[in-house]
Amino acid sequence: MRATGGTITAGPPIRDDVPVETPRVPAREAAERELSKPMYHENDPNLLQRGLDRFWEWVGSIFDAASAAAPGGLLGLLVIFLVVLAVIGALWWRLGTPRRTPTTGDSLFAEGPRTAAEHRAAAARHASAGRWNQAVQERMRAIVRSLEERTVLDPRPGRTADEAAAEAGRSLPAHADELRSAARTFDDVTYGGRTADEAAYRRVEELDVSLERTKPALDLSSPGTPA
Repeated sequence: MRATGGTITAGPPIRDDVPVETPRVPAREAAERELSKPMYHENDPNLLQRGLDRFWEWVGSIFDAASAAAPGGLLGLLVIFLVVLAVIGALWWRLGTPRRTPTTGDSLFAEGPRTAAEHRAAAARHASAGRWNQAVQERMRAIVRSLEERTVLDPRPGRTADEAAAEAGRSLPAHADELRSAARTFDDVTYGGRTADEAAYRRVEELDVSLERTKPALDLSSPGTPA
């Protein structure tokens, strides 16, 4: 009904079934508030699980990209990976672990002063038990201690095997190469992580025996040496 100039006229009827339109922004905010309630997130993964999921997705994307670039796809990538592992293993077996820098102090004689005979006895015990690393070490110490006892070398704390070999080689030139080789074997098993065998020990042992029968050469350039 509608009033016009005092006259009531009939208008269009008001319908109750027409839906009420809610503005878009308030509707979205209401939905976000509703979905933020804890009851909707009881079964969600925790922070650690979500982090792991993201990590594995990242790893998977890397493998997918690598397999797409590698010839043969995923199988080709696997073959390349195995080849790289084989190369690393071969280098490790050939070169051993990286050599540490020798520490300061007495790097040749790990314990207190002992005679050459005591070092030889210790080397023999290790050799009889198959402990070739320790046998090589003790035999090299026996060589250096014997040269000190014979005054071929001056006793000096902190001397390394390389230094002893270089100094002794000047007085025993016929054995200079063997001395350097024995010192290198000592360094390899002591600092380089290498493993000695019986053959390596026997070479050092033979050098020790040979040096015992060798007279040092006179160094005429040294002051006080009789001409």
